[in-house]
Amino acid sequence: METKAMLTSHELLGFMSPKLALEILTYAFETDKAVYRATLGAVAEARKVRPVFLERQPKPQRHAAMLSTLARPGLELVTANLIRTWLLKKYKDMLVDFLDALGIAHKDGVVEDLPATVDDSRLSSAVEVLLGKYPREVVAVYLHAFQEMNEVQWPNLKTMLEGDKRLELGEPQVLGKF
Repeated sequence: METKAMLTSHELLGFMSPKLALEILTYAFETDKAVYRATLGAVAEARKVRPVFLERQPKPQRHAAMLSTLARPGLELVTANLIRTWLLKKYKDMLVDFLDALGIAHKDGVVEDLPATVDDSRLSSAVEVLLGKYPREVVAVYLHAFQEMNEVQWPNLKTMLEGDKRLELGEPQVLGKF
């Protein structure tokens, strides 16, 4: 699947595999009720229904409706918060590993000031560390989100996101099997 770099959060959610998108929403449902309720409220408002309407739906139907709505531009901030919370809570170790491999000072994966640039070889090796340790699509989502959500954007990371097939979103396509 071809995707462009610098995806916004709602685009990121739309391009990732449905399985991973559901994992992100389910994680919020199970571990962060405040984020889940805020997300549900925003989706209800966007759909012009009361939150209780969505709450009364069976969870699979509710989550499918929420995810399709969250992939729209109008819910960019809500979707960004959902993805950011999932990454910072569920995959904090991945954030720490990435920043450590880059030699960037941080506190539990959170950085005050990112450097304007990073060395190509260091970035490449940091990405290899992540791909060797975490699910491929989770790494892809993290790197796309990292590039989009930070004020500093690294051209060499953008090039990697555009050119490295391992950093594409969604399920890998199996060709030639019918």
